[in-house]
Amino acid sequence: MNDLDLNTLLGAEDDEGSPRRRSRNSSKRGGGRRRRRRRNRGGFIAPLLAFVVLAGIIGGGGYYGYLWLSDALVPDDYTGQGTGEVVIEIKAGQSASEVAQELEKQGVVKSARAFTNAISNANMSASLQPGEYKMRKQMSAASAAALLVPGNKLLAKVRLPEGLRLSQTYNELAKQTGKPAKDFAAAAKDVDALDLPSYAKGKLEGYVFPATYEFQPKTTPKEMLAAMVDRFKQAADQAELEAGAKSLGYTPHEIIVIASIVQAEAGRQEDMSKIARVIYNRLKLPMKLQMDSTTMYALNKFGTAATHAETETKHPYNTYYVDGLPPGAITNPGDHAIEAALNPAKGNWLYFVATDPKSNVTKFATTAAEFDRLLAEYRANGG
Repeated sequence: MNDLDLNTLLGAEDDEGSPRRRSRNSSKRGGGRRRRRRRNRGGFIAPLLAFVVLAGIIGGGGYYGYLWLSDALVPDDYTGQGTGEVVIEIKAGQSASEVAQELEKQGVVKSARAFTNAISNANMSASLQPGEYKMRKQMSAASAAALLVPGNKLLAKVRLPEGLRLSQTYNELAKQTGKPAKDFAAAAKDVDALDLPSYAKGKLEGYVFPATYEFQPKTTPKEMLAAMVDRFKQAADQAELEAGAKSLGYTPHEIIVIASIVQAEAGRQEDMSKIARVIYNRLKLPMKLQMDSTTMYALNKFGTAATHAETETKHPYNTYYVDGLPPGAITNPGDHAIEAALNPAKGNWLYFVATDPKSNVTKFATTAAEFDRLLAEYRANGG
């Protein structure tokens, strides 16, 4: 084959698109140019051949490869809201992929990849919160993701009102969580684990703060009590308990004891600061506190009207019997009672009587004669 035939076959063309004729004298001059054109043509043929091979694999026997590619792009997923019930726990520190694997393992979603895609599409990858969630079997990944939100956590809501004794608190916790009261009483004995403030002197009474709590089903009694002690510390910091106690000349523990008596004796919030003032005035005289609520606590009874025989009980919590404050709190006081103990009203009162038990109205007196008149009014109202 001569030079013309070879160049024509290879498609060598001149600038006008016609095949080039070359003399023997021009072969060296065009050699480098011809090699560059061949390299360019080879760079085009290689991907073309790769495409032809791939098309041959897929079209002529690559069915399984196609399935693999399809699964990688569209992972297996269920449809619908699912059926049955399963509780899934997201643990602290778990990644989204770890949660996805657990969901697949429990049969909630068909594939972990489907779930990670779903939460990524919903911008939830970084917002999964620890806790327990009620879900269903064989849910679509999108439906599963929609249930893993804070509002769907399984939580036991516990509300503890102000003024409960510790024994009442155990019963209330048992009632609202379904855990035995004895388990809370046993947990209370491990005071070191509850992280009580040092001024509490190892006494839990008075430091289980009354509030509304939300606990996960697996929260232990010890963890619940510890959370309530922690909530007390928050309230104490907010009220500046330690600084306020120092300015009044009392320890923080003594302020909590006073607040617990105020909580037990007061029928209305507006009377709390006046009752606190009566306590301080009696302590300064000195004069026995003679608070019926402390006597009833000593006898493990309830109420604020002790009989004469009950007031003669020899017990460190009976303030008819001992001087000064009892050794510990008699209730778990709330914010208002603590605030009243730190900020007593100004006045010379030494007595108070809930003259109308139905309306909880309390009246105050500075002399014994005034006190006797208030007692007569109390009796006239059925007290």
